[in-house]
Amino acid sequence: MGEALGLSEARSVVQSVGKAFAVLKAFDSAFPELTASQVAERASLDRGTAFRLIKTMVELGYMRGVPGSKRYRLTLKCLELGFNALSSSDLSTHAEPLLREAVPDFADAGSLGVLERGEVVYLQRVQTGLDRHGFDRRPGSRTGAYAAALGHAILAYLPREEQVAHLESIERVKVSERTLTALPDLLSRLQTVRGQGYAVSDGENAYGLRTVAAPILSPDSRPLAAVSLTVQSSRMPLPAFTDAAVPVVRRIASELADGVRLSRGAIGVGRPL
Repeated sequence: MGEALGLSEARSVVQSVGKAFAVLKAFDSAFPELTASQVAERASLDRGTAFRLIKTMVELGYMRGVPGSKRYRLTLKCLELGFNALSSSDLSTHAEPLLREAVPDFADAGSLGVLERGEVVYLQRVQTGLDRHGFDRRPGSRTGAYAAALGHAILAYLPREEQVAHLESIERVKVSERTLTALPDLLSRLQTVRGQGYAVSDGENAYGLRTVAAPILSPDSRPLAAVSLTVQSSRMPLPAFTDAAVPVVRRIASELADGVRLSRGAIGVGRPL
């Protein structure tokens, strides 16, 4: 059940809890009602264990027997498990703890941003140790999407005509000597970002800062927002930072995308300030 764990982690896992969740996950829209034998098969459990767990779930109110049959189904009480986690329905609220897990271990700052008329609008920011750069990216602040890894991560997943419309909607000026401003160069960069699944900026939006960003995609693969991790260039070389931060930022983006999908709209992206 689940991914392989290290030895120390495995010793801390309560196997019975894992088996209980396997029983709950045996039910889905295609199989809303199951017998104990079917639950055992779909949860990869022996029938005796599955039967005892089913009876426990029935006693707790999370499952109910189907009258006149040997089948069981989940009850609406299971919704409590999800809605407790979704009680704060703003994406930035859910992004904050995930970004805090990455700062300062993997980066000096973490951000969540959305695209609006050619600009990135920051919805969430977790930061430490960047004061000397005078780098202010508090929620509500804006920057040109053409010059930001967050912007590239979102733009890369839009149709070409929308990319051009956003890039041409604001003046493109050199933020640093590394900033791309020519439209052909930017469109080529976006193609690269789309191909690799993440964006990288090395001093293009601020001197001395390196950033990686990944898109948060909707179920139909439209970019909803993006998350990024930023580090001071003095902290580590770009290849080392990319190797360490890309898996983290993609995991955060994937987890937030899963939350949006599974919540069926309960988690909203939020309005730019």
